[in-house]
Amino acid sequence: MTSICKTHDPLSVPPKPESVEPAQSEVRRPARSLIFLLAAGAGLSVASLYYSQPLLGVLAAEFGAGAREAGFVPTLTQLGYALGILLLAPLGDRHDRRRIILGKSVLLVLALLAAGLAGDFGGFLLASLAIGVTATLAQDFVPAAASLAPEQSRGRIVGTVMTGLLMGILLSRVVSGLVAEFWGWRAMFAAAAVGIGLIGLASWRWLPRFVPTTQLSYRALLASLPVLLGRHRELRRAALAQGLLSVGFSAFWSTLAIMLHGAPFHLGSAVAGAFGLAGAAGALAAPMAGHLADRRGPALVIRLAAGLAALSFGLMSLGTQLSPTVQLVLLGIATVGFDLGVQAALIAHQSIVYGLDPGARSRLNAVLVVSMFVGMAAGAVAGSLLFAQWGWLAVTGMATLTSLAALAVRGLRD
Repeated sequence: MTSICKTHDPLSVPPKPESVEPAQSEVRRPARSLIFLLAAGAGLSVASLYYSQPLLGVLAAEFGAGAREAGFVPTLTQLGYALGILLLAPLGDRHDRRRIILGKSVLLVLALLAAGLAGDFGGFLLASLAIGVTATLAQDFVPAAASLAPEQSRGRIVGTVMTGLLMGILLSRVVSGLVAEFWGWRAMFAAAAVGIGLIGLASWRWLPRFVPTTQLSYRALLASLPVLLGRHRELRRAALAQGLLSVGFSAFWSTLAIMLHGAPFHLGSAVAGAFGLAGAAGALAAPMAGHLADRRGPALVIRLAAGLAALSFGLMSLGTQLSPTVQLVLLGIATVGFDLGVQAALIAHQSIVYGLDPGARSRLNAVLVVSMFVGMAAGAVAGSLLFAQWGWLAVTGMATLTSLAALAVRGLRD
């Protein structure tokens, strides 16, 4: 069932791709059950990054941390994820991805349990960093889907798996807020550990083996990342544009719970998490981006998506002077819009990146996702600082500007 084979190393023959996929007649579309497993694995893994976000108000109160200190939780999680992608994701080109998935599953279970058992804020921060590093498990499922998919339906299949990942991002906040409201925040991390353990066992049982596409050493794998970035202009554009979109995305989600926890709303973690439902509505429409990218090209999708994100964040900025009730309604509508925009852009960018060099998909994906999560870490820091200093309007204003910058990177024409 694998669709990849061993060929030359990228550093020895720079102008050529590392591997050649088999003829499309030889590539079968993976079974729906396998696609579902990949989507579920990606969703449950990446959800681990976001369980803490609707709980920031609760965690700050329990550990005696301020709003600025609470912002270090998502910051360390996102930085850990970027570090894990940079150091671990390239191994998917060198080793059987099924073995990597099993190993990371075990480590992520341990990190989640450490967070749930943390006795002080420092311990929780360390556990958050470990969760970020090991939750890169999610990015082993997405290249696996791209490797198994035939070229003519790759956008749609990757889009389906990405839907699982996006739903994991967004619904994690809903689930986390509700579980914390009724059973406490520690129960959420215990349940998450159980879920990852189950997905690890299912992946080991049903995923096929993946043939490595390169024999490069680990050091050479890491060294090839800047080579790939320098070689592919579209990779550079995708990394920068998605990174800019991620700044606003993370700034919003990293400060929403604290904003709703204070005046004039005084709302708990369940309400903050419920905004994930609005985001999920946008994510459900995101698979259409993969289908549209297959038919009309990903560049059009990216421009529309970045414009929608900028419009949605701008709408939030305008709503800050309205009544609390109207502001909440406007927040919900805008959340649908910007989540759809950010996620559709990501699917379209991945469609571009996975087509650049089939033998380097794990590393190409690593470059894209590292840029994305560096943007998220920067957004978490900037959002927390701006909110503490100037309030919610500063956060939404920054998100609007970074979305417009992403649109400028893509340009009105290619």
